[in-house]
Amino acid sequence: MKLEVVLFGVSDVDRAKAFYENLGWRFDIDIAEGDFRGVQITPPNSEASIIFGKGVTPNNPSSAHSLVLAVDNLDVAREDLIARGVNVSEVFHYAGGPFNNAVENPRVGGRDPQGRSYFSFASFEDPDGNLWLLQEIQTRPGSRVWNSTQTRDMDVATLANLLSETAEYHDRYEKTHAEHHWWDWYAPYLSARQNGSSPEESAAAADRYMEEVFPVLSR
Repeated sequence: MKLEVVLFGVSDVDRAKAFYENLGWRFDIDIAEGDFRGVQITPPNSEASIIFGKGVTPNNPSSAHSLVLAVDNLDVAREDLIARGVNVSEVFHYAGGPFNNAVENPRVGGRDPQGRSYFSFASFEDPDGNLWLLQEIQTRPGSRVWNSTQTRDMDVATLANLLSETAEYHDRYEKTHAEHHWWDWYAPYLSARQNGSSPEESAAAADRYMEEVFPVLSR
């Protein structure tokens, strides 16, 4: 079993959709039928998605609280969100340890004094007051890593479409750069796409990879 989707309510579906797409999250699907509308969006590099919309949850005006996003670098994540126009809190840690709101004045400004993974946070809200926490996790204990030999299979049609898309974006690179091995560009592009990046972000990642590992002159 694995967490697949978190559902929560919003008052304005289009506004919420625009907010999360502005964060750089991947848009998956938008389904409308009668009084129902559901939008699914996935954070970068996440296998779990969010779904919000109309008729998605029981009629309940309360907002979701403390949805947690794991980040490798809290400062970089904050800067990215701020650049996108999001109001992000200053970095903080919990006086009584992660998520402990049972003590008076639970949030303390600044990073965890000991610099531990899981202990430093920042927060932001979407237009409906759904609260997100950024939690910096640089290292995970062995108990947090699943032992699994299972690999995700990709059906032939999906793989064919992805390869076609990769060829299209590589064609632009190939026309502006000197001769090179196409597979060196394909590999970082495909890796980025499978990790949730958009085609444009994946193409930029492949370009950077070529510049750093296999320097190719522009024509």
